[in-house]
Amino acid sequence: MLFAGGWRLVFQWLGVLSITWPFVILEIGVAVLVVVFLFYFLITRGNPPKDFLFFVFAEFSFTCIIDLTSALEYDGFISGFMEFYRKTGEPYLGTPYAIMMCYWDGIAHFIMYLVMIGRITDRKAYRTLGLFWAGSLCANMSVFITGIVAGKYGKEIRPAFWINFLFLLMPVVGAITLFTRPKDRPLTGGYNAQHAQSMKLIWRPMDLILVLLLLAAMAFTTLRGLVALDAPLEACSLYVKHFEPYLKDPVGYPRVMMLHLYFYGLPLLGAFVYGLLRPGCTWMSDWTVFFCGAMIQCQWAHIGGSLHSGTKAPFRIPNDVFWSVLAANVLYAATPILVAMRVRSNPYFFLKISPFPGQTGLPNSEEKDTKYKDK
Repeated sequence: MLFAGGWRLVFQWLGVLSITWPFVILEIGVAVLVVVFLFYFLITRGNPPKDFLFFVFAEFSFTCIIDLTSALEYDGFISGFMEFYRKTGEPYLGTPYAIMMCYWDGIAHFIMYLVMIGRITDRKAYRTLGLFWAGSLCANMSVFITGIVAGKYGKEIRPAFWINFLFLLMPVVGAITLFTRPKDRPLTGGYNAQHAQSMKLIWRPMDLILVLLLLAAMAFTTLRGLVALDAPLEACSLYVKHFEPYLKDPVGYPRVMMLHLYFYGLPLLGAFVYGLLRPGCTWMSDWTVFFCGAMIQCQWAHIGGSLHSGTKAPFRIPNDVFWSVLAANVLYAATPILVAMRVRSNPYFFLKISPFPGQTGLPNSEEKDTKYKDK
């Protein structure tokens, strides 16, 4: 109780300062991040981590608590913590889409940070989870920043807005770092890989189903992307009117998200179809995980924002098509998850075949086993 009251006094004091000097929010935000970084740096001096991403995860785990606090206060579960920031810092955090983004950051990303920090401390690999995090946070922040500028809050940008670019830069750096690190899986296979790659698609029913799901996801992405572009097609007008009017929310986040998926997600979905048809696409193991993180985060915020009580009635999903629209969005989010699980659980189709008989990237005991588990 005393601790909570102390923080309320601090926030109220900051609110008074922010009224007299708008840049104080930005400066205090930067100062807090520096102090948190120095704290982690000092406590690890005796046994410094070899991976610089340790400090990124530790720093961002602190900001996750702030995001979760913001979401809980906007939804009325707590009070007295973020009111000053709501008025003088980033008012767009109170939109339904941004609230769902904050929930995702405060819960999902926070758990990821703790797991990755633990694995770095134990000198264990975390490449797969790291790529999932990078995709998730890249999608989160790119939609968030672009939506602010392109939406109705574009005229209310304040100094605190610029600190968000740090949270966009770090996952980009993290993604580049993780993509360029050696994979924790062999890239070549032997007899099992040769056998798997000799089978046509018709004899791989799971891959056939995934190809059909990916093609459906591509059509769904194209339709919603054209809606976001205000295409004068009758199908677009009918869809936004009778199925997902949330795409026209003036806040701007839904439109920006659809454009992101249209210009960046659609080519990746097409690439995954190619990867399921063409043997030896070793890149599938990384990019499916990265895109999986991005898709889940986007769909979480989109579905949650459209169902949130703060969304005005004209932009909510109509009751007569509620379950069909919800099912379509859930299946859309599940498709890249299923593809990533397929690639990770049995990767022989996606390996390069060893050029010499008997030369494989797998131990003999693992070569005989058709199941391949991640380290």
